[in-house]
This record gives sequence, C-alpha cells and structure tokens, in this order.
Amino acid sequence: MKLDFTESTIQGLFGHEAAEDEDPKRLKEYYFKGTSYKQVNADQAVRILVGHKGIGKSALFKVAIAEDEEQNNLSVLVQPNDIGDLTIDQKDFLSRVRSWTSGLSRVIVQKSLNLIGIRGKSLKNAMADFEDYDLKIGDFIFDYFQEVISNNGYDTSKKEFIKKFLETRKISVYIDDLDRGWQGKGEDIIQISSLLNSVTDISRDSRGVSFKVSLRADVYYLVRTSDESTDKIEGSVIWQSWTNHEILVLLIKRMETFLGRKINEEVLLKTSQIDLANQYFSNIMELRFTGVGKWHNAPIHRVLMSLIRKRPRDLVKLCTLAARKAYERKSSLIQTVDFKSVFEEYSQGRIQDTINEYRSELPDIDKLLMNMKPTQKERTTQQSYVYKTDELLKKIQSISQNHVLRFANSRTAVANPKELAAFLYKINFLTARRETEDGQIVRKYFEENRYLSSTFVDFGFNWEIHPAYRWVLQPSDLDSIFRILDLSSDD
Repeated sequence: MKLDFTESTIQGLFGHEAAEDEDPKRLKEYYFKGTSYKQVNADQAVRILVGHKGIGKSALFKVAIAEDEEQNNLSVLVQPNDIGDLTIDQKDFLSRVRSWTSGLSRVIVQKSLNLIGIRGKSLKNAMADFEDYDLKIGDFIFDYFQEVISNNGYDTSKKEFIKKFLETRKISVYIDDLDRGWQGKGEDIIQISSLLNSVTDISRDSRGVSFKVSLRADVYYLVRTSDESTDKIEGSVIWQSWTNHEILVLLIKRMETFLGRKINEEVLLKTSQIDLANQYFSNIMELRFTGVGKWHNAPIHRVLMSLIRKRPRDLVKLCTLAARKAYERKSSLIQTVDFKSVFEEYSQGRIQDTINEYRSELPDIDKLLMNMKPTQKERTTQQSYVYKTDELLKKIQSISQNHVLRFANSRTAVANPKELAAFLYKINFLTARRETEDGQIVRKYFEENRYLSSTFVDFGFNWEIHPAYRWVLQPSDLDSIFRILDLSSDD
C-alpha cells in the first residue's frame, strides 16, 4: 500500500502533536495505556501525575474521563478557568488552604450537578443548600441525587449515571493545567502548595472524593523542595515517563489503527525494536538511514529514538515534519533525505519549546542554553557535547562570568554552577550518559533517576547535551553531528 502524505494522512498516521486536542474517538482508538495510566486510575484518594510538557498528562486524563463517562462514573474536570474567579485569602498559609478547600468544593459540586442538567435557579438554590453540609461534597451530592431521582427533577437521560453514583458514592476529580501562567516565583509555589494541601484535606474529610492532579515536572520539583508541608503527598506522586520502546509501540499503534489493522500491545512490547521497525515501518519510511559517520546504515528506529527526549510529542513532530518533505517530493516513502532536511527545524523547535517552558523559572535561560554550544577546541574532539562533571561545571562557570543568571524565586542570589547544572539536567537539556562494555550508549533522564545530579557525586556517568538540540548549537557544521553523535542503544 502506497501512501500519499497529505496533511490529513499525516495527522491520521502519526496522531495530533497534542494528543489531548485529538478527536476523542480517534484518541481512544490509538491511545497506548502505559504503566502510569493504571497507577493514576488506582482506587486511591490522591494521585499527583508529574511529567514534562508534551509527555501525555492531559491525554491520559482525557482518556480516563471518557472511560468514566462510558461506565457512568461521576467525574469532573477542573481547569484554570474554573477556579480563576475564586477568592483566595492571602493572609497566611492555613487561610489559603481553607479558601481553596471552600472554593474547590463548590466548583466540584456545581460541575457534578451540571452533569445531570441542573442549572440556573435550581443550581443557585442547590448551592445555597450546600452551605449546610460543612463542605461534605459526597454527602450533599448523594442526598441531592436521591431527591431529584424521586421527583424526576433532572435530565432523565442521566438516570443510570445517578443510580451508579448512589451505589458507589464515588467522585473522581481531575485537576489539569494548573501550571498555566506559572512563573516559578514564591507566590506561585505557595499557591500550588496550598491547593495540594486542600486536595488532601477534601479527600480525607469528604467520603468517596478522589483527586487526580497533573503538574509539570519543574513545578512539582520546586514546590516539593520549597515547602516541607508537601512531604505528605510524596507517596501519591506518579511520574509520567516512557521508555523508548513504549514510545515506538505507541507510534506503531497509531499507524496501524489508522490503516485499519488491529495490534496486540502486549506482543509488541515483547518484540525487539529492530523487528518492530522491519515489520511496521517498511511501507512508511526507509528502514536504514543512509547518512554518513556513525549514522551510516543505522536502523531508522535508532536514529529516531536518539533524537527524542522520551516524549511522544517529539516523535510525532519529527515524523510529521519528514512526511511533509516526502509529500513535497511526491514520494510515498519517507527517506533519509526527508529526515536530514528537517533536523535543524526540529532542533530549533525543541530549544524554543524549552525556553518557553522554563523561562518563568530561569528568566535568562536562553543565554545559558545558547552558550552551551561547543567551543572551537571542543568541536575538534570526538567527545564534543559530552562532559565529565568537573568539565561541565567549568563550562557553566565560564558562561556565568559573562551573564548574570538568577532563578525567579531567588531575586538576589546568583545561581551557582552546580545549581545550573542540576537545572539543565532537570529540564532534559542534559542527560546522564554511560557507555557499556560492548560500546552501547545508555542515556538516563532526570525522571528516571531524579537524584543523579543532586550533589554531582561520581555515579559512573558523564553529562551530555541532548542530541535534539545539536543542530541549533552547531548550525555551521551540521555534517559533523553525524560523525560524532553516538546513537542510543535499544531499551
């Protein structure tokens, strides 16, 4: 089967870059449920889903909510617009927590009643009655549902939905996109921290109410390390992460469902990456990269996996860009020339995404990142972009001498090299790297070993600027990247 890489075909084949913006029916069709999905949906009072932007947190929530709807389970989605008008007491931390508890409880009740068609004057009267329940969300909704089902004062199409709640008395509350507008300042940290404390209080005091909260990794990290009161939620944290193998299976599922074929996820997960590529990529892209240097004749899946930051969105973006180039050439197969022609654009996009995502935490992040480019001397070495710990700190110290770098939540103190190195690792600009005895390259990411760089003790790893950023940092000599960049091992 030959493909014509039109825009509709490309999106159908590889999926929407932001899976949460995908058509719900199509999303459910191709969604790959990793380990995080089961952990988040476990029957626990609080689950905090933490991960980098583009790693699939919102998509996970969207699929989970859709499944709740299918099973007539009561679930509500709370986003920034829903809580933007809440008045949060600024006097002290405990007052903030109480304000969040009161305001959030009202939002949950209102959204729950909206689901069965309660609006206008009826909703206003119901919310007034809620004041007598001392914020006991589950008790109020149970009593209210019992009353409306006896007098048919609701949307009758929701009868089974109401009956299910009266049986289970369970409510799942999904809180997503809380970090919108996040600037990493002390006030932001206190707001998120007080909200998380409120969530814990509500789940404890209101029977049957459970919370699923998503947070960007950098937001959680700052909140967790700045506020000791968050130690009680640490056991509720689920890190949203993927192995490269899972991302490859995810892509295959997207492609195969678009082509109308069924696959078995469990079988794919047990199949080697080279066998997966040979079986499922042959009609879509070249199986071997015909470039130069260390990339010559390399399996195409290893090239792709080396360039993504273990985020599904990266792989979708890379394949989408290359497919558009194939369409321009009127080719029914994505070839090496297509990938090579988009590496620089892909790299520019990833570094701009990183700057946009983390500028709120380090306002001059662009100065730090762009000055991590190799010096003339470093370009001539085989290990360009790879540093031992002392070499990395020395390079960052050199950058700091020319640029004043401060974190947003530290208005006076200038960031020291160790803090900046830890930051670069946390945002996946740096990866920890080790070469195995057989010459394979193993790269470790912050979310896989979050304390690897805490004190920069020698763990047997060097530090490497992620391959995704190379084309931006060395635009004058792009071919040298192919000569010196080691491809990742299959994992």
